[in-house]
Parts: sequence; C-alpha cells; structure tokens
Amino acid sequence: MRKINADTAAKVNKFIVNWLNDYADNAKVDGFVVGISGGIDSAVTSTLCAQTGKKVLCVEMPIHQAPSHVSRGQEHIAQLKARFPNVDSTAADLSEVFEVFKTKIASDADEARLHLSLANTRARIRMTTLYYYAGIGNLLVAGTGNKVEDFGVGFYTKYGDGGVDLSPIADLVKSEVYALGSYLQVPETILNAPPTDGLFGDDRTDEEQIGASYDELEWAMVQDENGKSDGDFSGREQVVFGIYKRLNRNNQHKMQPIPVCKIPIF
Repeated sequence: MRKINADTAAKVNKFIVNWLNDYADNAKVDGFVVGISGGIDSAVTSTLCAQTGKKVLCVEMPIHQAPSHVSRGQEHIAQLKARFPNVDSTAADLSEVFEVFKTKIASDADEARLHLSLANTRARIRMTTLYYYAGIGNLLVAGTGNKVEDFGVGFYTKYGDGGVDLSPIADLVKSEVYALGSYLQVPETILNAPPTDGLFGDDRTDEEQIGASYDELEWAMVQDENGKSDGDFSGREQVVFGIYKRLNRNNQHKMQPIPVCKIPIF
C-alpha cells in the first residue's frame, strides 16, 4: 500500500492543488465551497482548496451538533482564515429547518429505520445548503470523502455528503489523510479527535457505528483487493474482514453509477 511520509506529502499536496486548479479553471468557476464538520477530512479538503488561491467558502451547518464538533470546526476555520486571505466563512444553523421538516413527514415507521433515515436527512439538508452557496458564488462543492468511506465500505449518505462536484481526497485512505493533515498543519484537536459523522447529534464515533477502526478497514480493503476470502483469517481479523465485505457488498448502490434501463429497439 502507498504510504505518505514527509517527502511524499509535499508531492501529494502539490498534485491535488494543481488538480483542483485545473478542474476549476476548466469549469470556469471562482473557487470552492466546503462543509466544515470539525473532522480531519473536511479540514484537509478545505486546506487543499485554500492553497489554490481561489475563493474558498467554509460553511458550518450544525443540526443539534455536539459542542465539541462545533468548536473544532470553528478553530479550524479561524486558523485557515488567518493563513489564507482567499478563505471566507459562513454559518447556517439548520436545526430549526430539520425540526420543521420532521413535522411535515410521516413518522410512524420502524424506530431504527426512522432514526437512520433522519440521520441521512441531516446530510441531505446540508448538501442542499452547500449547493445554494455554490450557486450564488459560482463555486464548486468539494467533497470530503476518503477512499475507505467512498469505495470501501460506503460510509456516507447518498446525495448527502456524497453529493459533490469533485472529490480531492477520495483516493487517499484515512491514514494518508491524517498524514497529509499533519503536513498541512491541521489543528491538533482535529488530528487527535476520533472520527465521527456527526449525524446523530452526539459524540458516537465512526468505529462505534461500523464495528471496526479505519486502520482495520484499510487492512481489510487491501486483503480484499488481493483476492483474500473469509476463510483465510481467524479471530479479530476474520471479524473485521467480514464487516468490510458485508458493508462493501451492501453499499455497492452508492459506489456504482446509477443503473439506467436501456430500452432495445422493438
């Protein structure tokens, strides 16, 4: 597996920034909008976008958010604006929008399904907000998903945080995002915080939801790419590999292009 160290971090950094610049120039836009969550992925993505020199709008979108998420996001935005004059920010507290939405829909569903559906609704409200700001500012929505989330286990919301114009870090696994984040001088509070999707209004971590850490999932992703099967492992490795394969299989609908019914000539 590719590893990012002090030497390669600079090269990866430059490559992504050049890629962002080229894409924005070809799209004839003024820059990028990034949703800031207080996590490592959005911090790295927004810093990379800031390095292009183009306009970058960082958007906070709390929905009954845990205070620790909000404070980390605000710390990152303040640091980024101090470092880059092309960075601006805005905050849209969407808690009331979310509550009004809940009053307009049927809620007599299975409790677990309702809970998950509402969590995904938060992500989709945020996506709509980002595209609003992108539209009025002639900006592209920069995605914050990494490779394990986007192409390994599908740990994101379809048409929520998965609804973006371009994905700068989607070819980097989580450990590489952390390595790049350290190189980019992302705040230590973010580098040291357990990853969380922030969709449930509490501090539950990604690992608690998935059942495996990102280091374990990276390992499983490599094993799967090398053609390994469940019978090749035992103990914790077998458990982790099973989690990875189950999520990868169940979430293919997120990773594959939308199926189109092709009509033959009758």
